[in-house]
Amino acid sequence: MIKTRVTEMLGIRFPLFQGGMAWIATGQLAGAVSSAGGLGIIGSGTADVQWLQREIEAARRLTEHPFGVNLVLTSPHIEENIALVIKEKIPVVTTGAGNPGKYLPLFRDQGIKVMPVVASVALARRLARLGADAIIAEGVESGGHVGEMTTMCLVPMIADVLDIPVIAAGGIADGRGMLAAFALGAEAVQMGTRFICAEECPAHPDYQQKVIKAKDRDTEVCGLTTLYPVRALRNSFVRYYLEQERAGADQEMLRKLGAGKYPEAALGGDIENGSILAGQVSGLVNRVEPAAAIVKDVMETAEALLLNRLGVEQWSE
Repeated sequence: MIKTRVTEMLGIRFPLFQGGMAWIATGQLAGAVSSAGGLGIIGSGTADVQWLQREIEAARRLTEHPFGVNLVLTSPHIEENIALVIKEKIPVVTTGAGNPGKYLPLFRDQGIKVMPVVASVALARRLARLGADAIIAEGVESGGHVGEMTTMCLVPMIADVLDIPVIAAGGIADGRGMLAAFALGAEAVQMGTRFICAEECPAHPDYQQKVIKAKDRDTEVCGLTTLYPVRALRNSFVRYYLEQERAGADQEMLRKLGAGKYPEAALGGDIENGSILAGQVSGLVNRVEPAAAIVKDVMETAEALLLNRLGVEQWSE
């Protein structure tokens, strides 16, 4: 079994996080992943505190193991959701869409582990100094909001300058990706796109099938002229959005154009007019299966590669 500082810190069996995807990383999915030995994460997105309360309760009905909550710092409900996370004694939070520095002392006082998602070395350094327990280094290969650095470059650069654990995210869908991330200096990985196709994920079946049918070059990054670029699968909406962006549309128009398009696809199943957020690893996802089967496959593949297939003894003199 692969043990790291992350598994010891959180009391989980496997160094595998399920990404906190807004709208579809529900308590049902998080509970299933945690029951299988990983770290399930509820994605609060811009949901209100009542929604988050229901999902926490759903996860607790499914598992006695630790699970986390992803907090989007730009959410209009962020203060209420933070208060709920503290009240419910959630053991770990991941954060996105901003700098959680001002909240770190509050979480630390409550014994909650904080693991921000970052896309740059500078922000990773700053948050480590402020007291983050670990850093999730997310490369541009990921679905949803993206930075500029690839996972292959970002993870070792962050690992080289921090003493706290690094979790690799972006471009990882199986045990091969996990082992590669460990070679780069990570102590756990976070996967989102593959868990879109977990049976427990409430993503619309048409959304899941779009991910399954995707090839290597089927994703696009939209919104490069805005503050929040995202990666999505190519469809009619993405083509139109990119046409408008390249024609010089201003940020307000682009914001309105993209508003509500993700749940329209993820929950409503409109795979032509909605935004199908997914990472480049969509080309490696080929079926819908239980979350436990995903966790099992990733870990068994990683351990087999580590123990049986690398021929380590052949490298010795």
